[in-house]
Amino acid sequence: MDLLPLRYFQVVARHEHISRAAEELRVAQPSISRTIARLETELGVPLFDRQGRQIRLNRFGAAFLRRVNRALAELDDARQELTDAAGLEHGTVAVASETLLTLTKLLADFRNEHPGIGIQLYQATAERMAQQLAARQVDLCLASQPVAGPALHTVELVREEVMLAVPPAHPLAARRRIPVDALADEPIITTRPGYWQRALTDRLFAAAGLTPNVVVEGDELGPLQFLIHAGLGVGLIPAMSRRAGTYPAVGWVHLNSPDSHRVLSIVWREDAYLSAAAQRFRDFVIHRPADLGA
Repeated sequence: MDLLPLRYFQVVARHEHISRAAEELRVAQPSISRTIARLETELGVPLFDRQGRQIRLNRFGAAFLRRVNRALAELDDARQELTDAAGLEHGTVAVASETLLTLTKLLADFRNEHPGIGIQLYQATAERMAQQLAARQVDLCLASQPVAGPALHTVELVREEVMLAVPPAHPLAARRRIPVDALADEPIITTRPGYWQRALTDRLFAAAGLTPNVVVEGDELGPLQFLIHAGLGVGLIPAMSRRAGTYPAVGWVHLNSPDSHRVLSIVWREDAYLSAAAQRFRDFVIHRPADLGA
């Protein structure tokens, strides 16, 4: 069986949409439709249910997709393994992270030591990371929340306190430690749902029987500290941001909650071949956790 129809089928099955699959593959829609039709003829069963222009993967297609994903992943791993064995080490590593700021210094140091290795970066929530690992779209993930999925290996890199950052003139700035319920009426600056800071904020407030009054939602921690400094609200910021000293001044307050901490981990699939480039980056990160920023 030719591999190209299997590649086409894999993409069409993921999108359940011929035109979107054609865009990703950069192939004309009629060509993809004919390829899928020939594949179904060869297999003797339909792989999709069709209603007008809508297609849905049926039970035959779902069963076939599981095997196709496994077979193509093994072939991709074999190709990469042979490349590594031949000494062609100038590869690429794909990394997903909840915050790209975390990687700034580490990436600069890694590129200085390994200029021949390319790096692809993706910003993603923990849920999206699990999907990317399952689809082998990324090699490694840096997450501050558990990434769930089969055959995933996790190594803890950093464990640190998360503190409350408040505007410098805020009344709470004079306090050393407060309970979470002291924030009942405070405007909260945090990240969008799905990111670790928002998950921690919601968890701490729920434990105190409160709902946070969220006034700002963002994707990156760095800009949020600027907004806190400007007086728009208060928010949870990891302690390493305080030590870094690269952001505008804010007041720092400890929270009376044992859960007010962050654990940053690196995650990869144990059942997939990890290229030489990805292994080198993984080992670099594990042995250089101090290079990770906030």
